[in-house]
Amino acid sequence: MSVEMSKPVPRPGILDIAAYVPGKEHAPGVARVYKLSSNETPLGASPRAIEAFREAAGHLERYPDGQAIELREAIAAVHGLNPANIMCGNGSDELLGLLCHVYLSPGDEGIITEHGFLVYKIQIMGAGATPIVVKETDHTVDVDAILSAVTDRTKIVFIANPGNPTGTYIPVSEVRRLQAGLPKHVVLVLDAAYAEYVRRNDYESGIEVVSSNANVVMTRTFSKVYGLAALRVGWMYAPAEIIDALNRVRGPFNMNASAIAAGAAAIRDQAFVQEATSFNQMWIEKVTGAFETIGLKVTPSVTNFVLIHFPDVDGKRAADADDFLTSRGYILRAVRSYGFPNSLRMSIGPEEANRGVIEALGEFMGRPA
Repeated sequence: MSVEMSKPVPRPGILDIAAYVPGKEHAPGVARVYKLSSNETPLGASPRAIEAFREAAGHLERYPDGQAIELREAIAAVHGLNPANIMCGNGSDELLGLLCHVYLSPGDEGIITEHGFLVYKIQIMGAGATPIVVKETDHTVDVDAILSAVTDRTKIVFIANPGNPTGTYIPVSEVRRLQAGLPKHVVLVLDAAYAEYVRRNDYESGIEVVSSNANVVMTRTFSKVYGLAALRVGWMYAPAEIIDALNRVRGPFNMNASAIAAGAAAIRDQAFVQEATSFNQMWIEKVTGAFETIGLKVTPSVTNFVLIHFPDVDGKRAADADDFLTSRGYILRAVRSYGFPNSLRMSIGPEEANRGVIEALGEFMGRPA
């Protein structure tokens, strides 16, 4: 006998999902606010990307190219890839969701790490599967912990490399060891959103691993170094069979025309990317050294943000620092939801903002920088 319902009811598990909550954007009562909570580039987008965006805006009556051919070919040219193995999406978040939609069913498991990007858990649960959270070591992905968590129900593994909000990474040798240890039917997702910032000889974004394996995909974004967060541009490099499967459920026009045009122009302007990464590297080193000088611990970062750890002392905890900084117009990201209740994540911002946070935290700690 069926039970009559008085209102629409989501399927089991949906209301158990904790919705993603972005970092705050406003500091009430403060005239000049610096938002350093979303890892946005302080240099903005390439002038070429802005020009392409404006040109595309002159044809708003037209549907966009459903295959995003111009963008896929531009990505392929820069990275030396086959455009047939590239899929573009409305931000890499869309692609992460499609992977879960296609490869997970109720009863399956998806492995994530304890400080991994919150969207992984949301998408796994949204597909009706169970997220399995494994411990990290020193705020870094632990390959052995992941392999130990694999069961007959495991269908997908997500790792952010580099990690967010930690800023840490694992070398390509560890990525290869992880792939080799997984069953061949398990999809390994390498989220390389911050790959452009990494300057380590033993790091590789995932392109090489995807090229030599049938169960590995790499996702990337234009929201960070390319400065196109407002347009939601992401892409994925994957084996042909995975691309084909996702294309069967992808929306027919999942990217808007301005995003496609701006993304293609942005990735062609690698001189602008070099300028952005050089600025970032200089300030990552400066803020890390400054924070350590005033008595704060900082997780070593290869990205465009730093994770700052505060003393477990009344009046000096992360929540206190957050209030102090916000009152002065500096918005950092509280990361309690990522498993860091006494830490803040700071994006590298413009020079005046970086210097301002250094000065403000020196005052907060009673040790002027």
